[in-house]
Amino acid sequence: MPAITTSCRCNPTRPTADLRERGRATATLRVMADRSTVRTLTPGPGVSAGAVMVIGGAEDKMRDKLILSRFARFAGGKDGHVAVISTASSLGDEATETYRELFLGLGIGRVTGLRPDEREEADDPEAAKLLADATGVFLTGGNQSRLTQVVAGTRLGDALANAHDRGAVLAGTSAGASAMASHMVAYGQTGTTPKNRMVQLSAGLGILQGLVIDQHFEQRGRIGRLLALVAQSPSLLGLGIDEDTCAIVFADGTLHVIGRGAVTIVDGRLISTDAYRGKGYKPLMVSGAVLHSLPSGYWFDLRRRELMAGSHGRLSEREASE
Repeated sequence: MPAITTSCRCNPTRPTADLRERGRATATLRVMADRSTVRTLTPGPGVSAGAVMVIGGAEDKMRDKLILSRFARFAGGKDGHVAVISTASSLGDEATETYRELFLGLGIGRVTGLRPDEREEADDPEAAKLLADATGVFLTGGNQSRLTQVVAGTRLGDALANAHDRGAVLAGTSAGASAMASHMVAYGQTGTTPKNRMVQLSAGLGILQGLVIDQHFEQRGRIGRLLALVAQSPSLLGLGIDEDTCAIVFADGTLHVIGRGAVTIVDGRLISTDAYRGKGYKPLMVSGAVLHSLPSGYWFDLRRRELMAGSHGRLSEREASE
């Protein structure tokens, strides 16, 4: 029988407030300094980082479950341990239970639920310990700002990065997808025309560097705000992911699309814009952005920022070699 682990909300005895805050500030600065120099799309020598699956939300949970099945396979099936982090969700433990049942039904041997509501809970060593042997970690949808404000810079945030670095597959849907990147859409307006002040950028969890990810992309008309983000930060590569669609990012910087919709990629390296002169909520001039729209089956090289030739068969070849 598959093992079912109950959700964990740990609150151990804490040190005094002054010592806690001083220690946390020092540790956070140290982590930030370390990650600013070593976190890249390509792992260091001898390191085999896991795949990262960013899902545009509303993934199929009733029929073929293509995306969730792929995650379960990457996570090791009956030998796997999946940790579900549902901090972003307003549904509370109901969201955890939904994915627990799904992953057990897809053959995962052990599923752990984890939903810290405060930074103190996410900084609990027991919370981080739950990810120590995880072969897969799944971040639910909800509010990405809530997720990053609770988890980023804590022991749980470090454990998530460590799980990725040692080869565990990470997945996030909707808010969980946006939070995976180094930069994140905190909130914004819909629309096809890029406008000044239509979107707010903040720091994400930093698993995928140099990206900004938007979700429910085609369904909620978010091309305008992704163009605005790339115009304002042209070094970032913008990814817009449709519902029931997933971009799988591998350690070598290649991206593979699966699912019902498409992944839109906006490259602003050659962009011309007047975004730096933007005032109020007026439209922005954006010219020269390179746009790619990739349906299921296509591959993209994130480092070279170009479509990869010979897409067919690449995933099966990769899986056979792992």
